[in-house]
Amino acid sequence: MKRLLKKIIPERFVDFYHYLLAMFACVVCNDPSRSIKIIGVTGTGGKSTVVSIISKILEESGKKVALSSSLSFKIGEEEEDNKLKMTMPGRFVLQKFLAKAVAAKCDYAILEVTSEGVKQNRHRFIDFNAAAITNLNPEHIEAHKGFENYKKEKGKLFKEAKDLHVINLDDEHAQYFLSFPSKKVITYGIKNRNADFVAEDIIVTPNGSKFKVDGVEFELNLLCEFNVYNALCAIAIGVSLGATLIQCSDAIKKIGQIAGRTEKIIDTPFDIFIDYAFTPVALEKVYDFLKPANGKLICVLGACGGGRDSWKRPVLGEIADRYGDYVIVTNEDPYDENPQQIIDQVSSGVKDSNKLFRVFDRREGIKKALQLARKDDVVIITGKGCEPWICWENGRKEAWSDKDVALEEYAKLNH
Repeated sequence: MKRLLKKIIPERFVDFYHYLLAMFACVVCNDPSRSIKIIGVTGTGGKSTVVSIISKILEESGKKVALSSSLSFKIGEEEEDNKLKMTMPGRFVLQKFLAKAVAAKCDYAILEVTSEGVKQNRHRFIDFNAAAITNLNPEHIEAHKGFENYKKEKGKLFKEAKDLHVINLDDEHAQYFLSFPSKKVITYGIKNRNADFVAEDIIVTPNGSKFKVDGVEFELNLLCEFNVYNALCAIAIGVSLGATLIQCSDAIKKIGQIAGRTEKIIDTPFDIFIDYAFTPVALEKVYDFLKPANGKLICVLGACGGGRDSWKRPVLGEIADRYGDYVIVTNEDPYDENPQQIIDQVSSGVKDSNKLFRVFDRREGIKKALQLARKDDVVIITGKGCEPWICWENGRKEAWSDKDVALEEYAKLNH
């Protein structure tokens, strides 16, 4: 019924409906964003990590912080998992969250902002003080009817935020986001030395990274070079809002693994990682980093259903084929699509049939990967991270945890 209504109702009426909902939610909650400073973080990847790091930095500088991300909702010391299966919640959820943050006397609220959320006007009637972009790669192309529309939805956040813009100068779309007026524009990067915040002397290891910014040393416990970018983004925001580089360094040193983000859950006799990566760019970066020198890389992956970017399914399979020694294609979130068809579409990108296993049941897929693993191998399970559900047809949800299932299946092995 929902899909039918979308087809027959003109898009401008749907947009106006979402706009009215946003306005009504704001009025009902007494326009809370007037009384707190709001930071919006958008981009294709890295948003939730940046939100988490900014929160730590601002807390280290003595501020009380609230955050809303795909991982959790946090107000001061109180934090709960985000079980909504929505990175950017609906208008009433967001406005009520901001109202609670104001009541708790938080200085800042940090929001993870998605293109779909912006398209549905969930960002409207929120007074954003700052906007930050992590990166921009093809994603949600079908939902937005093209990459340019996807980019424009991200740009709308920068139209709303008038005080501070923080932009990755290494990203090929940086100039687009630099075109929006703001009282203050701060850039960051690794390759572009003209950026305001540049990471130097970068050392990336299997246990984390080290780098310097303006001579101050940073130790980052998160893996992969893209997390150096995420840390830089958070540092740029933190310093722009009054934190010192030393406070940034102290805060980042305290951050351990972030749930479901290149999270190592087993390290002997082989490594097991879980990661949220579901775009071609993110998947390739994770595989490239985790590919072992002396062992095999065993990839467990799928693709989201619900009409979400079916173009990328064989691309994900091709990347897994290129990096993986074994590739297990299984279910992720089929929604109302045919689950086996999604598996077949991802599998079509795997040219070496000798390394391919199509396993309908995700638990069995993870089990198969662990059975294949030997000493010094790496098992990487992608697509869900720490998401708490598998979404099936007609809104049916199955309680799920990649981490718990992997640990349960690992415990059954004869080591």
